[in-house]
Amino acid sequence: MKLLLDENLSPRLISRIEASFPGSTHVEECGLSSAEDSDIWDYAKANGLTIVSKDSDFYSRSLVLGSPPKIIWLRVGNCSTSLIETILLSARPSIVEFEKEAVETCLILTPK
Repeated sequence: MKLLLDENLSPRLISRIEASFPGSTHVEECGLSSAEDSDIWDYAKANGLTIVSKDSDFYSRSLVLGSPPKIIWLRVGNCSTSLIETILLSARPSIVEFEKEAVETCLILTPK
């Protein structure tokens, strides 16, 4: 499963999670810095990526449009890149199962 990290997440996360989520990328690497949500959505859909964001806008979009792409909504507020890394890596089994689900469009992750 490949993740597309939104601009509200650090691009440095890619190198920290790539062993667990190979093929993942950041919007910056895709030329989507400051892009509209619809452009990010379309890119993720066309490239088989799951969007990871702290922004509720993608969650709302997934309720209306369904998937693909799937959304991982990080409900963490202002926090460190290390915490985001920990959340994503510890949730990997849940993310793998989420990717297999045909009906689910959004996975909400919070700190434990």
